[in-house]
Amino acid sequence: MIRFGPAGIPLSCKGRTLRDGIEDVHNLGLTAMEAQLVRAHVAERPAESEEVGLKPANLTNDMVIEIIRKKGNKDERISDLGEPIKKGDTLVSLTSGIAKSYQELRQLRGMADELDVALSIHTPYYMDLVGDGELSLKSVESIKWAGVMAKELGAGVVVTHMGLYGDVSPKTAQKRILERIGGLAKWYKKHGITSSIGLELSGRQEIFGSLPEVLKTCREVPGTIPVVNFAHYHARENGMLREPKDFDALLDKVWECTGGEFYAHFSGVEHEGGNEKRFTSIKKGDLRFEPLAEAIVERNQPITIISGSPLLEHDAMYMKVILERVLAKKVFKDTKVVPKPEPKKEKAPKPTPKQKSKPTPKPTPKQKPKPKPKPTKTTKVVKKEKKRR
Repeated sequence: MIRFGPAGIPLSCKGRTLRDGIEDVHNLGLTAMEAQLVRAHVAERPAESEEVGLKPANLTNDMVIEIIRKKGNKDERISDLGEPIKKGDTLVSLTSGIAKSYQELRQLRGMADELDVALSIHTPYYMDLVGDGELSLKSVESIKWAGVMAKELGAGVVVTHMGLYGDVSPKTAQKRILERIGGLAKWYKKHGITSSIGLELSGRQEIFGSLPEVLKTCREVPGTIPVVNFAHYHARENGMLREPKDFDALLDKVWECTGGEFYAHFSGVEHEGGNEKRFTSIKKGDLRFEPLAEAIVERNQPITIISGSPLLEHDAMYMKVILERVLAKKVFKDTKVVPKPEPKKEKAPKPTPKQKSKPTPKPTPKQKPKPKPKPTKTTKVVKKEKKRR
């Protein structure tokens, strides 16, 4: 199946909640939406008396992502949402802008399933999985919490950037990414999170996320998939995506790591010297959607395309219209009735040049029989003598 949707709540949506966004996406005729975890804030607070005995998954006014419990002189961190809260526990709650509780997430999941809107989550855009500082720890935590929400929301993919190379070599950066993404994938599996960790291609030379780097990570870490951001790849490769064959070659390289379905971002882009400058609407810039639509129709493989354009849902709908046109042309071409050729008529032999007919001879007039000569005297005498003999 081919799905289109915006990266976030549609701009035309009157409400600004995820519920409003899902409903609006459906009304626009779109079938995908990427929730943005951009305003995530984590805070610790003591458990209230009325919360004791309840499970974090059942709280209605807060999204508790972790319980901190004293165990001797040490703090034990519990991520199991089914663990009952005890007196004296410290609760770590998340304010995300996506939903206020797990109950709400489950309600949104049911709504999205009913309206056939496939959901995904994007972690904060400024991430650092390469460095060793506080931002790196927060980035790892953000991917964990996004996974917890994705599980309750039914989101298929948690998309993330990986950060700058900083002062380390690409080889060292690759090693650290493998360790941290590998650890996150194991954490997901341990907590029953089936959502894939989507590693997005980057659009600048100083940011980890070239195609070879992403594919290497996905091959070595189960539970990860490449997220093909066509605008980023186009910019990083100096505008190489121009013809259907260019898109087809890229999708060929990525397919083996997708798990059977592409997840991608598309928008217009301004770029210079192998670096992205800014996203634009699809009609601007030199990255066109029509060649990609042709490649998608020919491949006939499932794909979800998220619009990252400044126009969001407008360009998501624009892409859908273009793809439908390309598909209609292909269907018409394949089903067009070709008239059966009429049997060839045998050519009549060329008439031989007319020969000049000989003139028919004119009938000669009948000749009158010659009159017998009258017997003379001598002939009479001769006849008489013959009779005598």
